[in-house]
Amino acid sequence: GFCRSALHPLSLLVQAIVLAMTLALGTLPAFLPCELQPHGLVNCNWLFLKSVPHFSMAAPRGNVTSLSLSSNRIHHLHDSDFAHLPSLRRLNLKWNCPPVGLSPMHFPCHMTIEPSTFLAVPTLEELNLSYNNIMTVPALPKSLISLSLSHTNILMLDSASLAGLHALRFLFMDGNCYYKNPCRQALEVAPGALLGLGNLTHLSLKYNNLTVVPRNLPSSLEYLLLSYNRIVKLAPEDLANLTALRVLDVGGNCRRCDHAPNPCMECPRHFPQLHPDTFSHLSRLEGLVLKDSSLSWLNASWFRGLGNLRVLDLSENFLYKCITKTKAFQGLTQLRKLNLSFNYQKRVSFAHLSLAPSFGSLVALKELDMHGIFFRSLDETTLRPLARLPMLQTLRLQMNFINQAQLGIFRAFPGLRYVDLSDNRISGASELTATMGEADGEEKFWLQPGDLAPAPVDTPSSEDFRPNCSTLNFTLDLSRNNLVTVQPEMFAQLSHLQCLRLSHNCISQAVNGSQFLPLTGLQVLDLSHNKLDLYHEHSFTELPRLEALDLSYNSQPFGMQGVGHNFSFMAHLRTLRHLSLAHNNIHSQVSQQLCSTSLRALDFSGNALGHMWAEGDLYLHFFQGLSGLIWLDLSQNRLHTLLPQTLRNLPKSLQVLRLRDNYLAFFKWWSLHFLPKLEVLDLAGNQLKALTNGSLPAGTRLRRLDVSCNSISFVAPGFFSKAKELRELNLSANALKTVDHSWFGPLASALRILDVSANPLHCACGAAFMDFLLEVQAAVPGLPSRVKCGSPGQLQGLSIFAQDLRLCLDEALSWDCFALSLLAVALGLGVPMLHHLCGWDLWYCFHLCLAWLPWRGRQSGRGEDALPYDAFVVFDKTQSAVADWVYNELRGQLEECRGRWALRLCLEERDWLPGKTLFENLWASVYGSRKTLFVLAHTDRVSGLLRASFLLAQQRLLEDRKDVVVLVILSPDGRRSRYVRLRQRLCRQSVLLWPHQPSGQRSFWAQLGMALTRDNHHFYNRNFCQGPTAE
Repeated sequence: GFCRSALHPLSLLVQAIVLAMTLALGTLPAFLPCELQPHGLVNCNWLFLKSVPHFSMAAPRGNVTSLSLSSNRIHHLHDSDFAHLPSLRRLNLKWNCPPVGLSPMHFPCHMTIEPSTFLAVPTLEELNLSYNNIMTVPALPKSLISLSLSHTNILMLDSASLAGLHALRFLFMDGNCYYKNPCRQALEVAPGALLGLGNLTHLSLKYNNLTVVPRNLPSSLEYLLLSYNRIVKLAPEDLANLTALRVLDVGGNCRRCDHAPNPCMECPRHFPQLHPDTFSHLSRLEGLVLKDSSLSWLNASWFRGLGNLRVLDLSENFLYKCITKTKAFQGLTQLRKLNLSFNYQKRVSFAHLSLAPSFGSLVALKELDMHGIFFRSLDETTLRPLARLPMLQTLRLQMNFINQAQLGIFRAFPGLRYVDLSDNRISGASELTATMGEADGEEKFWLQPGDLAPAPVDTPSSEDFRPNCSTLNFTLDLSRNNLVTVQPEMFAQLSHLQCLRLSHNCISQAVNGSQFLPLTGLQVLDLSHNKLDLYHEHSFTELPRLEALDLSYNSQPFGMQGVGHNFSFMAHLRTLRHLSLAHNNIHSQVSQQLCSTSLRALDFSGNALGHMWAEGDLYLHFFQGLSGLIWLDLSQNRLHTLLPQTLRNLPKSLQVLRLRDNYLAFFKWWSLHFLPKLEVLDLAGNQLKALTNGSLPAGTRLRRLDVSCNSISFVAPGFFSKAKELRELNLSANALKTVDHSWFGPLASALRILDVSANPLHCACGAAFMDFLLEVQAAVPGLPSRVKCGSPGQLQGLSIFAQDLRLCLDEALSWDCFALSLLAVALGLGVPMLHHLCGWDLWYCFHLCLAWLPWRGRQSGRGEDALPYDAFVVFDKTQSAVADWVYNELRGQLEECRGRWALRLCLEERDWLPGKTLFENLWASVYGSRKTLFVLAHTDRVSGLLRASFLLAQQRLLEDRKDVVVLVILSPDGRRSRYVRLRQRLCRQSVLLWPHQPSGQRSFWAQLGMALTRDNHHFYNRNFCQGPTAE
């Protein structure tokens, strides 16, 4: 209705003002709803956008060089979508409208691209349209350098598709026709379709069901990737003129399906067919991929002329016999990496393996991958040709079912840095002396189907604090074998070993200081996921240079009731700097104190320190003997409280303290002064409800504080203000409804990272947190997209910048409108119902009240304020026209035509009492009426009764302070009087002019009725005076 239409524009205006005030102190992020990242990148990924956002004119659009719109729902691209970005060079539109087979829910979708969409961006250099259902190549600018059309439905390339793209160097069209993106035909590349791309260097056409190599490819190609098609024949003419080729991938075209992780079509018999001179003219070739090609032999002529070949991938073939006899490697003097993995014979494990002598000619080889060939013994004859390779650094032999291994053979490899023997069946020191044999020897072991099951997934370890073995000279990985005990004989002649991994075995012995005697140079030892018994005082003391020791996940011995455990060995390891005792469920019957002057990092997570500290003072000083400790992890230790005396007994040198995933509901923040050097405190994943109980102490060196994933709903003002060096604060995933500047004080401007994502912020109009977040927006990661509203319900889960002006209503106005609408509905329902049920009764009561109210009015009006007349009419009786107007017009309108609202008029000839003097009647009329109405034809000559009445009215003004004068002027000339004009200026409604036009007479009578029934005090102009008021 009228009220609603009147209030809506007003409410919008109020809302706009409130929003403007809310955002006045800070500038909105320039590229809402996206996020501006370094180097001119605008990130719009995963925002569920249905159209390309058009950024405001205030945004620095000229600085945008990269725009990423990946993983949205944009199905239509318009000509003007990118025209407002004049410097755009890189555009990512992948995963907006995927083909049906690639869609997670298999929804049909089709992307429409208007003709000038990309032509409007003449600076565009990189365009990614992968994973979109487009059928043809759109019109593209000539500036394009890189184009990705992978996993689309483009099945035809001809000379017109990419015409004019002379600057194009990279073209990717993978996966347009394969089992996940099925089609009824193969990708068709017309002969010479790409010949006009004179600068093309990278071409990838993988997974397209191609049966032949596309003809007339540009001679500038350096990288050609054709893997996982159906090209089973290769001849020299297929790669003609590609003399600049550096990398060729033709693997997976004739597959070995018994090892395939996805749908596979068996390779036909007598295929693949490779002509001896297929690669002979590719003299610049550096990388050749022939993996998963069902090769059972190697022709030396294939590699003739490939003097620059550095990487050769022959994995997943049938070369288990060939590698013991082949001479194909003799000319590959520049080869750096050779992959022979998974060249096993079906369901067979060989007893022995001896590599062919031609391996010895690979003088530049750095990495050899031989995992998954399945042989059971490893001795010096197995790798004898490799011992003469001076540059060999990495040797991968995992997953071969090796159960006997002479580890001492690696002493003969001068440059070897990493040997991987994980996921085998080594159970101890080898008893072999010199085993001779061939890969096709008589002794074979037939595998069961379960033997090829995948290895167990790695569990999290302490890699984040342990030194990286890749920087050490020699690393041996024996993890995931069948070791039950460790014997010194296993490591004979390996004194140069620096990193040893023995995790995920079944080692259950008590280490006593004799197990690793030969390893005098060992620096890193990983014994995680075993069953070690730490009882002896001299454990690991035979390792004089040990720096890092991982004993995590050895929980079985610590769970044995009544068995003690000794950590005193730590004091004897003078060079130990990193130790992990994580996830051992250590809870009782261990050394009362850890002692070490060299230890710098200790991972004690996943134990039961809460139980230990609950045993009085027994373990109160558990960590106090680690005088040089810097890094301590006490996560997942079932801590419910952390008392000040506990922090007092931690090492004073501590800089990093992690207390994640405990049950801490409160924290004595003032106790941080017991750790004067602490820089990082991690309390994530606890049960903190509020940051109160004091504040961060003054003088603390804390740089980073993480309290994410708690239940914090309140932060005390000034809580962070005293931590002057705090730079990184994580408050994400809590229950905060606001973020207040008062929490930080002057520290706010110094913050580098303030993470408040995943909090249910209350996005009310005028929310104070908006001002603050805009002030520090450079420090808030993901402010446009990850910081979201939790309330009100309409905005739940949306960005804090997504609120609609129509939702920003004043709460008081909202409640008023609700009450009015509720009243209107109640009346609309109640009145008709009452009328229907008891209409006659209500009508009777209504009229009874009407009859009763005047009587009540007369009864209550008998006081001193009750007057017998509403108006005393004064006029000149000598003027017949005036008298006639008063008796016929005025009296009729005021006494007869107003019905129940009729006025009581006092007229001289009708209401004056005979026998009284003229002055008595005049005085009674003036003082007995609420108003004195003067009807005048002119105002220049006033005398007689008119003059006396006016003087009495003025006398009443002086005595009672009531202005009772009302003037009705019948002639237009009457308004010239100075008194009339002055009275019009002061009290306009008390001076009425009779209109001579019949259309204005109705308004005149309404104005006169109002003038006679209301006090003149209300009519005075407040700009000049307040009007007379009764004392």
